[in-house]
Amino acid sequence: MKKQFLILLLAIFPATLFAAGAGVHLDKAPIDIYDKDSIKRGAKSFADYCFSCHSAKYMRFNRIAKDTGMSEDEVREMMIYTRNSKGKPTKIGDLMTVSMTEDYAKRAFGGAVPDLSLTARSRGADWLYTYLRTFYADDSRPSGMNNTTFPDVGMPNVLWELQGIQKAVYTTEENDGVTSEHFSGFETAQAGSMTAEEYDAFVADLVNFMVYVAEPVQTERRDLGVYVLIFLAIFFVFAYMLKKEYWKDVH
Repeated sequence: MKKQFLILLLAIFPATLFAAGAGVHLDKAPIDIYDKDSIKRGAKSFADYCFSCHSAKYMRFNRIAKDTGMSEDEVREMMIYTRNSKGKPTKIGDLMTVSMTEDYAKRAFGGAVPDLSLTARSRGADWLYTYLRTFYADDSRPSGMNNTTFPDVGMPNVLWELQGIQKAVYTTEENDGVTSEHFSGFETAQAGSMTAEEYDAFVADLVNFMVYVAEPVQTERRDLGVYVLIFLAIFFVFAYMLKKEYWKDVH
């Protein structure tokens, strides 16, 4: 019985509750899925820094054009750089796949590179926003980088030229004779081409685009939900009046 109850709890609670891992503080992502300009900037950033390795195989290029108000030519120029997974020239109606094969990814990175279509839903926007801002220099890692949000991650910091290189700062604490180190923040080891504020805004746009990709119809769903609630409120009034009419002789 206890096992069945635990399975039920795991099915009910969303995965995002567990995505961050124990003890990881997540910064609030400034997401606005109604901000089409932000999504456009995020789409450009995704194409420039993510799309060479990571696919978004549930999204089509022409869907991005339709939802953001861009022309198909704008999307072609902004996002279509490579051939598709079959090695053919990418078309505007194609899914956002990459030409990198799993075998090559395993040889180059030690494992398959994940598709990012649903990452914003599985991990959460706050996790993504924090993760992309918490890389730090670590000589013990193959890429020379580590991440406080995703310790020992295999992915290098592809945005280091923009953000710069951070160094993790730890404080030493002693409790009952046991000495331990605790992460206390970052300090800049090498400045990037952006200020901290500019980089945070850059990451916010990128995450905003990934939130959109994870559920392209969410703006329509939310808008429709408002009308449904209004309808239910009005319907409740008529339903209550009808109930009173039917039961007036009983009471």
